[in-house]
Amino acid sequence: MKFTGQRIVETLKKNYMPYAMSVIVSRAIPEIDGLKPSHRKLLYTMYKMGLLKGDRTKSANVVGQTMKLNPHGDMAIYETLVRLTAGNGALLHPLIDSKGNFGKVYSRDMKFAAPRYTEVKLAGICAELFKDIEKDTVDFSDNYDGTMKEPVLLPTVFPNILVNPNQGIAVGMASNICSFNLTEVCNATIAYIKRDSINLTDYLRAPDFPTGGELIIKKDELEKIYETGRGSFKVRARYRVDKKNSCIEIFEIPYTTTAEAIIDTVADLVRTGKIKEVTDVRDETDLNGLKITLDIRRSADPETLMNKLFKLTPLEDSFSCNFNVLVNGVPQVLGISGILDAWIDFRMQCIRRQTAFDIQRKSERLHLLEGLNRILLDIDKAIRIIRGTEKEEQVVPNLMEGFSIDEAQAEFIAEIKLRNLNREYILDKVSEVEKLRSEISMLKDIYSKESKILDIICKQLGEISKKYGQPRKTGIINEANVEEITEEVLIEDYNVKLFLTAQGYLKKIPLTSLRSAGEQKLKEDDLIIQEIEARNKSELILFSTDHLAYKLKVHEINDCKASTLGEYLENILDLNTEEKIIYMVATDDYSGHMLFSFKNGKSAKIPLKSYATKTNRKKLANAYSDTSPVCDIRYLQQDKELVAFSDISKVLVFNTSQINEKTTRNSAGVQILKQKKGSSMVKIKDISEVSFEDIDYYRTKNIPAVGRYLKEEDKEDRQVALF
Repeated sequence: MKFTGQRIVETLKKNYMPYAMSVIVSRAIPEIDGLKPSHRKLLYTMYKMGLLKGDRTKSANVVGQTMKLNPHGDMAIYETLVRLTAGNGALLHPLIDSKGNFGKVYSRDMKFAAPRYTEVKLAGICAELFKDIEKDTVDFSDNYDGTMKEPVLLPTVFPNILVNPNQGIAVGMASNICSFNLTEVCNATIAYIKRDSINLTDYLRAPDFPTGGELIIKKDELEKIYETGRGSFKVRARYRVDKKNSCIEIFEIPYTTTAEAIIDTVADLVRTGKIKEVTDVRDETDLNGLKITLDIRRSADPETLMNKLFKLTPLEDSFSCNFNVLVNGVPQVLGISGILDAWIDFRMQCIRRQTAFDIQRKSERLHLLEGLNRILLDIDKAIRIIRGTEKEEQVVPNLMEGFSIDEAQAEFIAEIKLRNLNREYILDKVSEVEKLRSEISMLKDIYSKESKILDIICKQLGEISKKYGQPRKTGIINEANVEEITEEVLIEDYNVKLFLTAQGYLKKIPLTSLRSAGEQKLKEDDLIIQEIEARNKSELILFSTDHLAYKLKVHEINDCKASTLGEYLENILDLNTEEKIIYMVATDDYSGHMLFSFKNGKSAKIPLKSYATKTNRKKLANAYSDTSPVCDIRYLQQDKELVAFSDISKVLVFNTSQINEKTTRNSAGVQILKQKKGSSMVKIKDISEVSFEDIDYYRTKNIPAVGRYLKEEDKEDRQVALF
């Protein structure tokens, strides 16, 4: 056997490069109209079949007709069709109106029906993809066997490349373009055209996906994607909690995953014991849409559980952007502005070609009518010429000679029916002349002025936004407002005791360690000003002298022993200069109230739920009123009797039920102890902390009240101010 030596580099260039270029240019990478060749061939076939209007037809008919343009087999064509349908739900604005089972983009196992069962037609928005295609707006090329013509691009009137998601894997490169809201895209494009410089994030808020969910975005990362066409962001599922049935219902999931993948992952976590709060997981998807149900234990915290699942399952997934687009046959990774530049250039070319087409057609019509105008002067002469001509082929030359017109004009006149050779008909036709001249002049003005073409583009975008725009499906969450999901969410829950010191130290000691602990270690001249019990999964709210509230998860605080100083809050909370933490409260459900008492004799009862935030903010401004110095802060699980003291030894016993709650955190409150001779309220005590001989003497049924002077026999009770 004889072998012939070949240079491998030359062989690759000769055999592999043509294939690679074919895949890149003719198959996998979308072009500036937002379509791959397979999409374009399918849609154009349906357009030629008259499916933009009228009734649906069987998908099998469309697949068969498309094979005249696409030779890759019926199943490949049908799979392309399925993705473009409303039934599949893969696009924000489906291009095909469908009837029947087309599967679902969010399901891995839900298969589409055979093409002989399903029916399709073009969706209404396709009218904007094919607008004026018959007016030479785009180039046409031969199909694979040279028997038909097909458009190289579609003259889409809006940036479809950004409106519907597109993914493709070629040879040595890929493309992954996320979808954006149509209204936002149109508004951004109009602003981009009309203004020299814009911040795209002001108009294009974030990507938008047909499967909904919530998108977690960092502004700098979003700007990077918009500028370079590369980057990534996270999308998480949406859910609702059914407390009555102790379950969580997930009804929107990230575009990049499927319901089956989520269910399989959750089931594995339950089976391996990593998730103990879930007792059952099942797919309850029906005609109303997607629904994954998680049965949970009654003791489980749904929010904490979902944070675990976001960390451990595809309920939160990343979308990697790679805006690789074919522009004039060349693959380019472009940012949003680059894509808009390319699309605007393409659309301007389409409008110029359409304008040139209209100018030519109207000019031809005008030319014929100008010839007709000449015979208006002598209709009888025209009739005599035609009647006097012996041979048919001489009619046109004789008319040309008789009226000094060209062949096209003479042919037009010769084709007029005898019944129409009357003055009324001819005057009616000739009346179009001035109108045509005006229209041609206007079209030539448009053709020559770029600004007028851009005005047309903006007008069309405004009309499309109004006609087809729809609300966003994907919510937007700023990353700064999202609690970072780490392994700490899996932390064990247990009872702890928290100690706050005057110098700003916080100790968290498990109760199991506290039983055997010795004396608490403190800095010199420091003292414990508050101690409370909590659970490791409670939330801690700390109030400062700067009228701020800081929120921490208790499990975020390191466990310590009695023999250590604990955590220094100035470092943990990034406190301002001279700012001190003066009170803390731990809560599991934000029940109860905070009571703030001030030197001006007022107290404000604020529901603790006023400090709950959906966005997990760590710092709350205006935590309590700054109109008067605070003299006491305390948490009320329920109403109770308290004792107020003034600096002139006035005492008042009152019940907190007499104080109306205020939902505004920095409310000035209501008057408790009336001021007398410039007196101030200096402290509040629990009734159990005093030992008055006649407590009723100081008690009041109504507030505000002046109070009673402290009796001599009660002065033995040495009251200690908090501040």
